[in-house]
Amino acid sequence: MNPHFHTFFTFFLCLIWLPTNFLAQESLSEVTAEQGDGVYSLLRRHGVSPTKYYNQFVELNAENLGSDEALYVGRTYVLPDTLVNKKVETEILRPSYPIFGKDFAHVDTVSNRLDDTVYYLISGHGGPDPGAVEKYGGKLIAEDEYAYDVTLRLARELISHGAEVHIIVQDENDGIRDTRVLELDTDETVGSEAIPLGQLARLKQRTEAVNQLYHANRGKYQRLLVTHVDSRSKGTNIDVFFYHHEKSKNGKQLAESIHQTFMRKYKKFQPNRLYNGSFSDRSGLYVVKNTLPAVAYIEIGNIRSQKDQRRILDPDNRQALAKWISEGILLDYETSNSAIAK
Repeated sequence: MNPHFHTFFTFFLCLIWLPTNFLAQESLSEVTAEQGDGVYSLLRRHGVSPTKYYNQFVELNAENLGSDEALYVGRTYVLPDTLVNKKVETEILRPSYPIFGKDFAHVDTVSNRLDDTVYYLISGHGGPDPGAVEKYGGKLIAEDEYAYDVTLRLARELISHGAEVHIIVQDENDGIRDTRVLELDTDETVGSEAIPLGQLARLKQRTEAVNQLYHANRGKYQRLLVTHVDSRSKGTNIDVFFYHHEKSKNGKQLAESIHQTFMRKYKKFQPNRLYNGSFSDRSGLYVVKNTLPAVAYIEIGNIRSQKDQRRILDPDNRQALAKWISEGILLDYETSNSAIAK
C-alpha cells in the first residue's frame, strides 16, 4: 500500500473563513411559506439550491423556525442572496473541496459540534461494479452513482460541523449532482488505485484503506458509515434501514441514533405514514466484520421500486437523507460525550 495513501482522502485546508454574518440582510428577498412547504420545497420553488444554501437559510431565519427547522404557514422568510454568495466565492478565500464539484466545493461552517472527530465514508460498489442497474425514463441508472451522491452530501454536512472526513471511494469527475438521472460510469477509485473487478478484492481494498487510516488516527473518536442502495424485486419498497456489528456497542449506538432521527423526522413530516425502517446486527457483511471503527451500514432504498425511486432520484430527497443521517451522527457523538462526562 502506498505510504502516502491517506493523503488522497484528507480535505482540510488552512484557509481564512468567511464570517457567518457577512450577508447584508437588507439586500435579501423575502418570501412567504405556503401550506405544505418545507425548507427544501420553499428554496427550490424560488430558484435557490437547497444543497448549497440550506444552512444559510436556517441561519438567516433561525428565530422564525419550528422544531426540526419547520416553516410556519403564512410567515415571511428571508432567502440567501445567491448573487452575493457567488461574488464572495470569487473574491474571498474560503475552504474548498473539489471532490464535491465546482458548484458545491465551498463549505460554510455551521458549528464546531464535531471538532476532533474522524469519519470514514464508503459508498457501495463502484468502478467495474455498478451494483444493480435499472431503467428510468429510457436511461440506465445504477446503485453506485446514487450511493456516492448521498455519501458526498453527507461528507459536506459533517465537514460543516467541524468533522475530519475521509471519502474512501472517489470519482474525481462526479461531484454532487442536482439531477434525477445520474450518468453511469466506471472510473471510481480508492485513493489512486483502480477498483478491482472481483468482489472479495474490492471489499478488501476499501476495508484495508479504512483500517490504515484508523491506525494513523488512533486515539481519536472514529466512526465508519457505509451507504448502499438495496436491490430487490420491483414491487418491494423499503424504508431506510441500518446494520451494525453484533459485538460493537458503539456501532449499535451509532445505528440506533440515526434510526431514532429518521423515526422522529417521519413522525414530524409524514405523520400519516408509518416508518418501517429498522436497525439490526449484520456481522456477516465483509465490511462490517473486518473494519476497525464502529460502523453503521445504511440501505437507503430499493432502486427497482418506483416508490423508492422517488426518494432516491430526487436530489432534494438525497440531500434530506444526508442531512438526517448527519443529525443522527451528531446525536450519537453528543450522546457518547454525555456518557463519558458522567
